[in-house]
Amino acid sequence: MTTDEGQGSLRRMLRRFTASEAEIEAQQLQQESARCGGVPVTQCMRGQVVSVTGRLRTVVYTPRTNQPALEADLYDGSDVVTLVWLGRRHITGIEPGRHLTARGRVALRDDRKVIYNPYYELEPST
Repeated sequence: MTTDEGQGSLRRMLRRFTASEAEIEAQQLQQESARCGGVPVTQCMRGQVVSVTGRLRTVVYTPRTNQPALEADLYDGSDVVTLVWLGRRHITGIEPGRHLTARGRVALRDDRKVIYNPYYELEPST
């Protein structure tokens, strides 16, 4: 082992000890997303069809005057994309803390990334 390799592993170990829980969680989510073939949310552009993998942070039913919508914020460790199912009040399995992979076309709403009516696959609960 060279000196550079020894210093690199020492840096990684120190980073693990000094990193916050949020930083460690973000790094784990990014690794999981890459393993599943997901595109990092930070790299998603408007109009692009993407597959993103992450954990649902919030799930909210938003009653609208003309059409109800179920909205969920998916966090992949790099950024958040909002998944919106129009005309839905509830979807079994769509709940905070659940891991899933969503596919669809990225749109922007109030400068936030949104995917309307995404195809999704729920990851097994742990």
